[in-house]
Amino acid sequence: MLSLSGKRILVSRAREQASVLSEGLQAAGAEVVEIPFIEIREPKSYATLDYAIHSLPNYDWLIVTSVNGVEALMKRMEKLGKSEADLLHLNIAAIGPATRKAIEDYGLPVDVEPEEYIAEAVVEALRDRVRGKRVLLARAKVARDVIPNELDKLGARVDVVVAYETVLPESSRTALLEALQDRKHKLYAITFTSSSTARNFVELLGDDKAHSALLDGVKLASIGPVTSSTLRELGLRVDVEASEYTIPGLIKALSEAK
Repeated sequence: MLSLSGKRILVSRAREQASVLSEGLQAAGAEVVEIPFIEIREPKSYATLDYAIHSLPNYDWLIVTSVNGVEALMKRMEKLGKSEADLLHLNIAAIGPATRKAIEDYGLPVDVEPEEYIAEAVVEALRDRVRGKRVLLARAKVARDVIPNELDKLGARVDVVVAYETVLPESSRTALLEALQDRKHKLYAITFTSSSTARNFVELLGDDKAHSALLDGVKLASIGPVTSSTLRELGLRVDVEASEYTIPGLIKALSEAK
């Protein structure tokens, strides 16, 4: 029998990213409901990103912390008449295997992938390699400042550029409440793959205390400690946490949950 057979699981990733998690859960027998808690959009201004792209010869390192960051950077480079070749002189750091694969799919080598897929581990992996170096960090508009702050302390010059934005999809508000209120097809779990999905979940759910009762018996499943910390800061529990902070790790944790 499949480990998640008959269990209804809500996938909260952006629509363009949901397929890998959804397909993995379905392969384990789960019934998947896709309701995005975040929507990926182009930044309101490309000014800083464009300036950085035109200044690529001046950088020593490129750090990318998500697949979205890779795709947004490469799409904008193409728009400006640049190509993968303009990145070949750089050392590249990727926060985890999915980001690494996205970079390598463009034929680019990845020099650093930390053992743990969190910002603090990226800093540790670069500790002895960035003093006096210029570093380009391409990321979402709203993100933790661990990497730029800590690398700055290590003597690097870090330029942070907004490659994309994550926003709240208002259209998901009604769908979320309907899924939680459906007692005939009760949710087994809700997945959280980033701090943004956690924050937007609370925003979509609203402040009505009656809504919190809808979470009774529903497992809240986190991809890793940073997302778990955000959930707890928001007053939510964490029932499942992946020990490997990846989509396969999250699926494995749900499959083994009691």
